[in-house]
Amino acid sequence: MDQHTPPGVPHPSELDAGRGRRRWIALGAVFVAVSILTPLLAFGLSRDPTLIRSPLLGKAAPAFSLRTLDGSETVSLADLRGQVVVINFWASWCTECRVEHGALAAAWDRYRDQRVVLLGIAFSDRASESKAFLDAEGGDWPQLADPGERTALAYGVYGVPETFVIGPDGRIAAKVISAATYPWLTDQIERLLPGVSK
Repeated sequence: MDQHTPPGVPHPSELDAGRGRRRWIALGAVFVAVSILTPLLAFGLSRDPTLIRSPLLGKAAPAFSLRTLDGSETVSLADLRGQVVVINFWASWCTECRVEHGALAAAWDRYRDQRVVLLGIAFSDRASESKAFLDAEGGDWPQLADPGERTALAYGVYGVPETFVIGPDGRIAAKVISAATYPWLTDQIERLLPGVSK
């Protein structure tokens, strides 16, 4: 022991060795964590989160019978069998819903006479605010109220906008989370309506 170091106190060289060992252990732990997380994050970030595969794809669309926002009529999914049905869950407070509204309107104008039905379902929104949004943005496709969000729950909606495309057989053929684009809508509709001119 160094004669200048009091008994029971580690020599400075021993302290330096302990610090170095701890530094190497910490660096090793960081390296291992980065090695594990890098492939996981790379895999996750390479996926498009807007195209999350729904467990409902390929299955019968959950049935519903809902009143229009103005209360003037009831729309039942069962009555639309044999047509392509596009269901868009939206809300007046949703920015992305404003972004996609023009694409929905364009798709509705193009396909409304070709056995295609577009339905809007207001999600977690006051009827007065939904109506004000529609007055400002336009669009004359049926807009439905969903009391208690029961239909949204049946479709597994956890945010808006979400859009589902149902084939003439009543099965869900496609789903997109976030703003639906006009190309996506036309691709999905035309896939289900063979012979539609492009």
